[in-house]
Amino acid sequence: MFRLDDEMPDDFWECEALLDIAFGPGRVALSAYRLRDGVAPVEGLCIVARDEFEVVAGLVRFWPVLVGSSACEALLLGPIAVHPTRQSEGLGSMLIEEGIERAAARGWRFIILVGDAPYYSRFGFTNCPSIRFPPPTDPARVLAIGLNGGDLSTLEGEINKC
Repeated sequence: MFRLDDEMPDDFWECEALLDIAFGPGRVALSAYRLRDGVAPVEGLCIVARDEFEVVAGLVRFWPVLVGSSACEALLLGPIAVHPTRQSEGLGSMLIEEGIERAAARGWRFIILVGDAPYYSRFGFTNCPSIRFPPPTDPARVLAIGLNGGDLSTLEGEINKC
């Protein structure tokens, strides 16, 4: 059983430890981290999952980004992490679904991520090669979903931090 809560400032070090376990300390060198540097994640959309022992077993964060010359504001999903001992329990799906629901309820029109299409397609994400991430991001891994009538065909161009 898991409880989903808003990530709070006191959760920071426990969440960072989980991210190091899930991705290794070199994760901050990934191009997606350049889009997060100096930008606060979106309050109310960063979620921690606590297990029955009150340990952070998973987390997801969302960041504001701009796409293209029209400066279309969107969300960047990530990182999302589940502790290796809690994988295959549906926690990742729970976090993604909750994040999408919260984003839609707050009026966001797009969520973008870099990930595996076979996994994220079940949540409605599709490949969006018209969005260009900083190298060395593989364009086949750039995925997006439209919310609240957001038309993915309008997302085109370079992704930048807000």
